[in-house]
Amino acid sequence: MNTLSKKNLLLVSLMLFSMFFGAGNLIFPPLLGQLSGDNMILSLIGFLISAVGLPIMAVATVAKAGDLQTLASRVNKTFALIFTILIYLSIGPLLGIPRAGSLAFEMGVSPFLPKTLSGSFLPLFLYTLVYFAIAYWLSINPSKLVDRFGKFLTPTILVLIGVIFLGSLVKPIGSFSPPSLSYAESPILKGFLDGYLTMDAIAALNFGIVITLVLREKGLNSEKALVSNTIKAGLLAGIFLTIIYGMLSYIGASSTTRFGMAENGAITLTKVVYYLFNDSGIVILGIIFSLACLTTSVGLITSCSKYFNTLIPRISYKNFVAILSVSSMVSANIGLTKILQISVPILNAIYPMAIILITLAFTHNIFKGYKSVYLFTMIFTGCFSILDAINHLGAKIGFLDYMPFASKGLPWILPSLLGILLGFLYGFIKEYSLRKALSKDIVK
Repeated sequence: MNTLSKKNLLLVSLMLFSMFFGAGNLIFPPLLGQLSGDNMILSLIGFLISAVGLPIMAVATVAKAGDLQTLASRVNKTFALIFTILIYLSIGPLLGIPRAGSLAFEMGVSPFLPKTLSGSFLPLFLYTLVYFAIAYWLSINPSKLVDRFGKFLTPTILVLIGVIFLGSLVKPIGSFSPPSLSYAESPILKGFLDGYLTMDAIAALNFGIVITLVLREKGLNSEKALVSNTIKAGLLAGIFLTIIYGMLSYIGASSTTRFGMAENGAITLTKVVYYLFNDSGIVILGIIFSLACLTTSVGLITSCSKYFNTLIPRISYKNFVAILSVSSMVSANIGLTKILQISVPILNAIYPMAIILITLAFTHNIFKGYKSVYLFTMIFTGCFSILDAINHLGAKIGFLDYMPFASKGLPWILPSLLGILLGFLYGFIKEYSLRKALSKDIVK
């Protein structure tokens, strides 16, 4: 079989959507809408480029390459191994999975706790124990994710978010306010940088393993069929993400005049749903956060376990699921605030390299696939993205301030372009010299 039925394609797309749509996808769009105000549409465009466009490109590039490590091998085999492990660890047990579990608690349980328990570690521990036990159970059989996610969990999330959005139209929250901070100066660029925080471009590099497994379970065996259907599912998932991000950004933008500025999008959503539906709204929001975070956690546990199982076959897939579930539960208990503080420098270091790798893979034929382009560009990008991450940790690196686009949070842009240029020139000269040498040999 070379094609999926429309029903199965929809279910796979909904599964992919649910794997993308987790903690960051819920809390960042409302905050973007709130801060961008009248510039919401422009900011949303930038956000969609990095939070939807790049992940879909990543899904497509990984599908064509086979897996992330094969794609990264175009730079260097050693780099591919190190980079792939770092990606899986950061998006998995060290950051992405614990963040989802912690946020699910903060939004799904914490609002209902009595004040006597608000400062206790026990509620979070017990919740994450149950949460990751469920995540473990769902991850054990990845072939069943399409039915479990596509037929129930994802439609529930979409319907509940739709209910909140419709409620905001029936009972208007407020009007848009003037944009604040950099949303007034560079709304598209600021929105693009906000899309970093969803971590979806990095997650997409991981999810290829799960999508391939699911499609094979559906009867697709040829490489061409796997690639084409993965891209179709990715595009459809991107449409769902775009619609939901638009709804959440609108809700955030219309909330400022009534509630003022909030510290994060979770607080904004809490105030909005309480205004619209009273206590019932808090319950609805708690269900949305719990389901969204759970589906993302399962997707990440599954993809990470599959990768590490191929890397270390002696440890079974199920054992890796158990290891990642337990380690993520432990990390989740440090709390959401600390996890979010840790996430920014890590993302600043890794995300630019992921973006460049995806972009180069998409433009592979334009620069004739010269390996030197991959190598030079990744070296230049990696050096400056890591320095920028160190800079954000407080170790002031003065010369970065003089780099073009540094004030916008993109000091790695010019070095990346320089790496592409030098890599192409090196590859071109090397190819020309080789052809010249071959022509001399033929004449002889």
